[in-house]
Amino acid sequence: MATDVIDQLVGAREGDALFDLRTQRPEAKRNAQASYDALFASDDLQHAGRLERLAVAYWAVALAQSPTASFYRDLLAAESAETLSALDFELPRAVTSGPYGDYPEGPLTAENAPGLQWAPPAELSAVVGVKLAAALAHTHLLTYRPRDSSADALQALLDAGWSTTGIVTLSQLVAFLHFQLRVVAGLTVLKGEL
Repeated sequence: MATDVIDQLVGAREGDALFDLRTQRPEAKRNAQASYDALFASDDLQHAGRLERLAVAYWAVALAQSPTASFYRDLLAAESAETLSALDFELPRAVTSGPYGDYPEGPLTAENAPGLQWAPPAELSAVVGVKLAAALAHTHLLTYRPRDSSADALQALLDAGWSTTGIVTLSQLVAFLHFQLRVVAGLTVLKGEL
């Protein structure tokens, strides 16, 4: 049986209480792993390559300051130490808190909050390329300012060379990672209580 990534990230092993708890939701466990496999073990890399996926994965979880970042950091290091080094150099300038952004005019505008609008510097773009740099900016947007997602944000990805299918894959990847890190955080708390 293949290793379940969430079990690996929280240190759940067959026979322990956390592992047994996860087996009570077999569909949820199976679907989470299937999502991981579809995003990271896919043979269809035409619209979003392996390096792009791993760089975005590490960036997303590192921005969220999740302990899962070390897992994705190791995967990216094996793929491209140069990309990892460039991301690690830029990370302190990109990490912030949130969420930020503006809601459309209405009752939620009372919750509008200004915040960092990060853009990749020229030095980072020179290392990772324009296409990946745009994906990193989009990942930052989805992580800290999701309410500012817009047609213009998607156009920036198209302009950088992303296909429509690639943009969907990128968005699914970021959404999955945020789901995964929250599941891991919750299970880590439960592990301490079981």
